[in-house]
Amino acid sequence: MELQHVNVKLLVSKPEEVALEPLIPVFHGWIQEQVFEELLLDVADYRHVHAGPGVVLVGHQANYSVDNTDERMGVRYNRKAALNGSNQDRLCQAMRAAAVACQRLEKEPRLKGTLGFNGREMELFINDRLLAPHDDATREALRAEFEGFFEKLFGGSEYSLSYVSDRRRPFGVSVKSSRVFATADLLANLMANLDS
Repeated sequence: MELQHVNVKLLVSKPEEVALEPLIPVFHGWIQEQVFEELLLDVADYRHVHAGPGVVLVGHQANYSVDNTDERMGVRYNRKAALNGSNQDRLCQAMRAAAVACQRLEKEPRLKGTLGFNGREMELFINDRLLAPHDDATREALRAEFEGFFEKLFGGSEYSLSYVSDRRRPFGVSVKSSRVFATADLLANLMANLDS
């Protein structure tokens, strides 16, 4: 099964402290500076939507957002354009993009340290129901891919996977590590696995 349109969401440590309004000028600055590999185009403000997408940095190949879907605040990377390579390559690319965005937000002075990865929890979705239908067959087909990926991402530390049960949503998994990781740790583990 070929994975495309991978979404990664890194959950934040203190969601009650996250103010979405300051993200708007931050994201506009990212557009002006074109800080990522993807072409960045616009900012969409969904703060008025309860438990919604929050503030979205719209790009040509991907979107970045601080997202509160299901009342779980996190930094989300949503890959829209197809990518070459293996499934592991595409999982690594999406995780790296999410971690780099989260790391930038953690260091952003205008956010005053209010937004940071909680170190343990993330969500991964395949935002393509044709490629990854939300059913048991997809779960079985992708189990080894996910387990191999998270084994490397967490450097062999224990973790738990919990598959999204609501079939109306895209196929996905919630992941919780047994130990705390900084975004820099995740990026280092990703780079180590790219080099090996």
